[in-house]
Amino acid sequence: MSEPGAESVSAELLDRDGKPLPPLPADATPEQKDAHWMQHVYQGDRMPQLTVRAVLMGGLLGMLMAASNLYTTLAIGWAFGVAITACVMSFVIWNAIRALTLGFASKMSVLENNCMQSTASAAGYSTGATLATMFGALLLLAETPEGKTAADIKSWDIQPIWVVVLFTLCTGLMGVFLAVPMKRQMINYEGLRFPSGVAAAETLRNLHAASREAVLRAYVLLLGMFVGVVTGILNTGEGMLGFLDRFNEWMKKSVGFAFRVPESLPERGFWMLQGKQFNNYQFDLSVLLIAAGVITRMRVCLSMLAGSLLLYAVVGPALVQKDMESPGSGWKQSPGGAMVFEHGEWKHDPGVTWVFDARERDSKYLTNIPLNVRPGDLNSETVAKARQTDPARYTNPEGTPEGAIAVAFGGTTFRVTTWSLWGGTALMVFASLASLAVQWKTVLRAFGGIGKKQAGDTSASDIEVPVRWMIIGLVPVGIAMVAIQVLGFHITWYWGVLAVALSFFLSMVACRATGETDTTPIGAMGRVMQLVFAVLHPGDVRANLASAGIAANSASSSADLLTDLKSGYLLGANPRKQFLAQFLGVFFGTVAIVPIWFLMIPNKAALEKYAAPATRQWEAVARVLTKGIDQLPQSAQVAIMVGAAVGILLPILEKLMPKYRKYLPSAMGLGLSWVIPFSSAIGFFAGALLVMLWELMHRRSAEKYSVGLASGLIAGEGLIKAILAMTATAIGLLAG
Repeated sequence: MSEPGAESVSAELLDRDGKPLPPLPADATPEQKDAHWMQHVYQGDRMPQLTVRAVLMGGLLGMLMAASNLYTTLAIGWAFGVAITACVMSFVIWNAIRALTLGFASKMSVLENNCMQSTASAAGYSTGATLATMFGALLLLAETPEGKTAADIKSWDIQPIWVVVLFTLCTGLMGVFLAVPMKRQMINYEGLRFPSGVAAAETLRNLHAASREAVLRAYVLLLGMFVGVVTGILNTGEGMLGFLDRFNEWMKKSVGFAFRVPESLPERGFWMLQGKQFNNYQFDLSVLLIAAGVITRMRVCLSMLAGSLLLYAVVGPALVQKDMESPGSGWKQSPGGAMVFEHGEWKHDPGVTWVFDARERDSKYLTNIPLNVRPGDLNSETVAKARQTDPARYTNPEGTPEGAIAVAFGGTTFRVTTWSLWGGTALMVFASLASLAVQWKTVLRAFGGIGKKQAGDTSASDIEVPVRWMIIGLVPVGIAMVAIQVLGFHITWYWGVLAVALSFFLSMVACRATGETDTTPIGAMGRVMQLVFAVLHPGDVRANLASAGIAANSASSSADLLTDLKSGYLLGANPRKQFLAQFLGVFFGTVAIVPIWFLMIPNKAALEKYAAPATRQWEAVARVLTKGIDQLPQSAQVAIMVGAAVGILLPILEKLMPKYRKYLPSAMGLGLSWVIPFSSAIGFFAGALLVMLWELMHRRSAEKYSVGLASGLIAGEGLIKAILAMTATAIGLLAG
């Protein structure tokens, strides 16, 4: 009997000559899979891999991309993957160096480039997850003293620089070590797809290959990159780069249209509910998610779409209706319509029969589907303060029905995922634990086999990262992590130990979600930790956020390493050397990201200039949960229990009925669908549908070129977005 997911173990594997591998039996054991890979794919001893030039190149590129990801997290709440961008940039830069030195510098091997992208990925992605979110939320939560302004609240006064440095470094290293025991199980045996890892491997293959078939694949990849670059430029949001905005304005005046396309279609969502829309209930004009769907394929993507439709079309509207009928929820009827505040001006909308009045909301966090407003804003004192500071926006204009102030003050969208993430996260957590339980024999072999020879395995154990490395690394890092919590956040030592211990399980969940869907639910893992500390250690906002930061950053680092190790597995790399490259990358990233953070965000006023949606969500959840778990809506508590039950049931059904597994929904896909916005789910599904239709029309070309085309799309848009973000960051720093 094959393990769940085993049918895709060798889907993207090629031998050392770029040809398909000899097939393995469906019931191949883990030992047979290791031996098969060693015999046909592994080439880590045949060419350079972990070299000084690869690490330095990756470290420097990662430092640049760390700045861009910090900016995009603050601007739009999203960080972009670094690996593929680093692969392309490194290849171009090194060939330019070779040309300038007249060939004196030798060509980098494909495995050197792979090690380089591991270093860059660790530096540019794994180290910054907590800076803009956890430390940013602490800054936003800081009270402004009487007679002072937000500009007087300095970032280094909230947390000393040494705390930020050590916290960033230790959580990044902890994630690297926590990923060690997961690699064999998730990559070698289950064959989780890790789409970005597949894309990076395909990119490197085509950059380094010379055969006719490889050249043709390279052209397909370059076509995808071109489309991705163009798309990334066209859908760049207004306000990110002034010269793009000015160019588009010139185009409108000169020829009547601009090259810019909206980031989403339609921009206001598919439909409205009581004059408001659900956030991100739309289709994003981006090829990143579509390309990821091409690699992820239909089962997971269809599960994501089904879960999102259930949330946005059924559960969400039903809960809003329930809220409207509940006393103290803040909703009130307005039969004559209401004045709504849109695009900087008031407009009368006769279709709005209900309005939301923050002043009449019960002090307890009652509403099931929050508006786009922080829970801490929902009281009469802050409404009155808002009126004083910005009377044009927050004072009822003449003729506005009573209560319409809330339509402006409460934002313009329902943040449905703020409620649903609790159920979705519970589903992912319990599905991961159940998957471990039903595969306990294979898991034990994966853990026990690293560090000793196995039957039929002559050398795989010699190149895999041994568990003892994890133990040797985690002991000092774990002690340092507890000490930082005690000294920097004044958390009792045993709660610090608990936060470190729980991070392992949450990292495992994040890695599995990334492996199946290419999306790392960093925020969701933070919410789990916040929920745990709300129960065990209520009332302490610093402990709540610090524990969440540990979980989020270590989960991000673990998932990032496994994505890179997937690339290495496909290319036949030595995983120990790749692990060391990732380990070194964390130091590069820390050196870059911490000073950039303090330069970009010297005080609270600087942070408040950014939209910072992810940061404000962390702040909002901390405000609520530090008052106790009972502050969660009753419906959210029910969703947690239902999500846990579904998460346990699905892996058990997969184990009991392996023949029908392809007809069962993906647990990770369902769970993630209640964490990510609808626009992401429909993007994934569009990609899976397109590649399915391609296979129906011409299977051979789809098998040859679909992954390469998708990889190019991801590389192209990711590359241009990173360049645009770095440009905007540089302009912002110079101007500021």
